[in-house]
Amino acid sequence: MKAIPAPWRKIARAFTAMGDEHRQRILLLFEPGEQLNVGQIAEVSTLARSTVSHHLKFLREAGVLQSRKAGKEVYFWIDKQFLAQALGNVLDYLNIHA
Repeated sequence: MKAIPAPWRKIARAFTAMGDEHRQRILLLFEPGEQLNVGQIAEVSTLARSTVSHHLKFLREAGVLQSRKAGKEVYFWIDKQFLAQALGNVLDYLNIHA
């Protein structure tokens, strides 16, 4: 089998990141356009703050979340553009090959 095309590698990382139940719960906390910091997410989670931080880092590195630092806090938000493109690539593939 051929190597996975480069665009699909990013998609695979995103799907892997979103495949974890804890990370899914974190993503479901975000309202449309909302930015949350680790403390806000940890407050409503059953996970420890350090564990939340780990999951947020994983999601950010996979491209699912974006972040910005404001003072001592880091705020995260869902990268809708990346996810829409990733899902669009999957749909394009299915439309061509299915």
